[in-house]
Amino acid sequence: MSEAQKGTDIRDMLLDAAGLSVDKLPMLQIIFDRMATFCADSLRTLAASQAYYSLSHVESGRIGDILEMYEANAVAGIFHAPAWDNHIIVGFDRDFIFSMVEVLFGADGSEPPFDDERNFSTIENRIAQMLFEQAGKALQASFALVSDTPFKFERQETRMDFAVIGRRNNMAVAAKFLLQALGRGGEMFVIIPQSALTPMRQVLSRVISGESNAGDPNWSRQIRTEVKKASVPLRAVLEERSIMLDEVAHFKVGQILELQATPASRVKLEANEQPLFWCQLGQTEGSYKLRVEEVFDPEKEFINDLLSN
Repeated sequence: MSEAQKGTDIRDMLLDAAGLSVDKLPMLQIIFDRMATFCADSLRTLAASQAYYSLSHVESGRIGDILEMYEANAVAGIFHAPAWDNHIIVGFDRDFIFSMVEVLFGADGSEPPFDDERNFSTIENRIAQMLFEQAGKALQASFALVSDTPFKFERQETRMDFAVIGRRNNMAVAAKFLLQALGRGGEMFVIIPQSALTPMRQVLSRVISGESNAGDPNWSRQIRTEVKKASVPLRAVLEERSIMLDEVAHFKVGQILELQATPASRVKLEANEQPLFWCQLGQTEGSYKLRVEEVFDPEKEFINDLLSN
C-alpha cells in the first residue's frame, strides 16, 4: 500500500469516526425534496382530494432515540438497499395513516379528525403497505442523482423495537415530512444509517450542477397555463413629441394637431408603458394592423437620441 493510499485510508477512518454532519451534505436536502414531490405526484393518481407533502427537516441521531419518539404511534416499513448493503426505515405516524384513509376513501374534510389509540386495522395496514411501496419508488427515483439502487420493501412493523436495521445506538440520518390534506395531516419519516451514506459523502457534500430544489411539476404547468391566459393590454404609439404646458392650456374643441408621421413611419408597440417592438402600420379588410419588424432595444434607442440631439 502506498503512502498516499495510507493517508487516504486514515482520513476516511477519521471522518467515519467523527460522524456525518447534515449541514455539510446539501445534496440530501435536494434528494428529500424530490422524494416529497414524487410522493405527492403518485398520490394524485389515487385520490380526488389534493394532498401536499413537504420536507420538514433533516437531522442526525441514534436510531434507537429516533424510533423511541414514534413508539406506539406509528407503523414502520423496512427496506433493503442492495447496492448499499444496508437497510433503511420509512415510517408513518398515526395521524398520517388516519388522514390518508380519509383522502383515499373520498372524505371531504367536513368530519372532525379521527383520533383513536387503538391498534391499526387490517385496512389501515394494507393502505400503509401500499404507501410503503410508493415510498420505495420515490426513494429510488430521488437517490438516482447519486446512487442507482432499488429499495426493496421487506416487512412492516407496528412496534418500533422490532424495526431493527442495526444496533440501536448506531448513528443515522432522519428526514421528516409533513402531509397536509383535508385540513389535517401527519408525519412521514425516513431513517438511513450513517454507514449507508458514508461512502457517498463526497457526492452528497456538493450540489450536482443543474440540480435545484425539486418543484411540483403540476404546479409549474398550472402557472404556465394561467400566465398564457392572462390579458395584456397593448398600446400602439404612432408619434410622440414634447409640447409646452401653455400650448395644452390653449387647446380648443375641434382643433387639429398636425403629426409629422407618415404611412412609412414605424409604430412603437407598448405594454404597461414598456416599449416592446417597432412595427409597421398597415390596413387590411377595413382594420388597422401592425406587423412586428424589430425588438425594441433601449440601449440602441438611447444612443440614437443622443446622436440626434
